[in-house]
Amino acid sequence: MATTKTTYTGQDVIDFVHSYVDNEQKKADSFRLIELMQQWSDSEPKMWGPSIIGFGNYHYKYASGNEGDAPVLGFSPRKAALTLYVYSDTQKSNLLLPELGKFKMSKACIYVKKLSDINTDILKEICVESIKYISQHHECSCRVR
Repeated sequence: MATTKTTYTGQDVIDFVHSYVDNEQKKADSFRLIELMQQWSDSEPKMWGPSIIGFGNYHYKYASGNEGDAPVLGFSPRKAALTLYVYSDTQKSNLLLPELGKFKMSKACIYVKKLSDINTDILKEICVESIKYISQHHECSCRVR
C-alpha cells in the first residue's frame, strides 16, 4: 500500500512562509489565512508534507482500505494560486460557493489568486461547515461549534 506524502513534518510554519513564498501579496495573504484558520479551527498551524499549512487533524479510512491522517483545514501558498483545503461536499457548502467570489475548484480544493478575490465571511462559513462534517464522519481533533 502506498504511503501518503501529506503527513505532519514538524517544520516551522513561519520559516516555511518566509522561505517558500516569494510574492509579497501571497506572503501577506498566507499570514492572514494562518490567523483566520487558527481562529476558526481553534488549532495551531502545523506543516503537513512539504508545502501544506494545516490546522487540527483527523483520521480517514476509505472503503478501499487506504487510511491516514490529514489536517481538518489547510492551505498551500503555491505559485499559481492559494490552494485551500477547506471544502466538504455538503448541501450548505454547495449553496455557499456561489457567494465566495472569484475562485476555481477541483474535487476538494478551492484555488484563489489572492485573498481579496473572495469573501472571507463566506470562507469562514465553508470552513465551519467542513469542520462540522469532519467531526461527524471521522475521528478528529475538531469540535462542532
